[in-house]
Amino acid sequence: MTHRRRLPRSRRLLAPALALLLAGLSGCAGTDDAGGTNADTSCTPAEGEVTLEYWSWVPGMQQAVDLWNRQHPDIRVKLRTTPAGNAGAYQKLSNALKADEAPDLGQVEYDSLANFRLKQGLRDIAACEPVQRAEAEFVDWTWSQVTFGEGGEDGVWAIPQDTGPMALFYRKDVFDRLGLEPPATWQEYEAAARTVQKADGDRYLTHFSQTDPNWFAGLLWQNGAEMFQRKEDTWKVTVDRPESRRVAEFWQGLIDDELVATDLQGFSPALYKAWNSGEVVTWIGAAWGYSTIRDNAGKTAGSWAVAPMPQWSEGQQRAGNWGGSTTAVLAGTEHPHEAAQFATWLNTDPQALRILNREGGLYPAATAGLELPALQKPVDFYDGQKIFDVFARASRNVDTEFTWGPTMTDTYRHLSDGTSAVTGGEKTLGDVLAETDRRTAESLREQSLNVAD
Repeated sequence: MTHRRRLPRSRRLLAPALALLLAGLSGCAGTDDAGGTNADTSCTPAEGEVTLEYWSWVPGMQQAVDLWNRQHPDIRVKLRTTPAGNAGAYQKLSNALKADEAPDLGQVEYDSLANFRLKQGLRDIAACEPVQRAEAEFVDWTWSQVTFGEGGEDGVWAIPQDTGPMALFYRKDVFDRLGLEPPATWQEYEAAARTVQKADGDRYLTHFSQTDPNWFAGLLWQNGAEMFQRKEDTWKVTVDRPESRRVAEFWQGLIDDELVATDLQGFSPALYKAWNSGEVVTWIGAAWGYSTIRDNAGKTAGSWAVAPMPQWSEGQQRAGNWGGSTTAVLAGTEHPHEAAQFATWLNTDPQALRILNREGGLYPAATAGLELPALQKPVDFYDGQKIFDVFARASRNVDTEFTWGPTMTDTYRHLSDGTSAVTGGEKTLGDVLAETDRRTAESLREQSLNVAD
């Protein structure tokens, strides 16, 4: 991917809906006439030495920051490691913004950018000289995510970092012993869950977490279950729709039949122990997740493999996307030029990209990053499989028309709150979809947005 091409229509549609929304918020979100969140969009270099604060949850990020600091002694970056976005980072960022104590830069996932812009939490960095050269460095659809439209006419609100095409991580040794093939369909996935449980009642095919609403959104994404639609100046919340119900009913069945572990949370010591012990033998995860297993289930080296996501209909080749982040320059920074310079370097410099892929497992948004030697080679932990070939195919099969709503942080909170009741047997996932749909519409109305009934 060394040449730029015009964005195909399907990839141009992800962000424009938000662009239209945000362009019309001058009366309800404190934006200026240019559609930004700060009247001052100038971006001139500082005089003298500068210290920037950056919040991120990526493993190994300190190594990249150390490299920057060695190369740029006059612009030093201090890293603060935070929990992942919806696990705590976003609440901390929101609180810091309200208290005028926010860092200069923060890691923000694509689906949460609009939420922080509505909170007037982002700095438009379109005028920053490092950013003006950056567009050609990134996969087209990721640049649309940070500009809320084509070309950056509406401003540039972050620098793309990585993407999260999804696939199936599975314990090949267990599958081989039980005579199982990677399931091609979700029906086969359920059958595999029953086979695993029958062979060993203490073993589960996978876990269902209460704290990973982004993961569940990736499952919905695969089935074309957009959670939001927009017509002119009116939003329609479509969290509760037939495509979503199909996904919910499938996983509800696994929960009801006790075929999945429901007492394990994502990215927790208990889950890592279950991976190491073989209590849990698959994970529907994103490309960046290869290092999550590698770094937290070291006893299982050589036992895992990667296959495409199971499909809802035989012969389909659809994939969801889970996560993918940006490096955002936050409102209130006194050094937007230097912050933009660091954000651009972090996500385009070949050495930095190698560090973030090797240590943090990031699947780069930069076109140059997709050519990293590590992404072309067999991976020892996965018994020499070229796993990134699987994720490259998955990336091509992600529906890029999937639209994020302007209050995704609220939507995810509603999903997470409801799922806690599901695993406790008090509600069903169908109930959660209906409640999230209703509460999300309320969140939009609280932002003075038009919402269709």
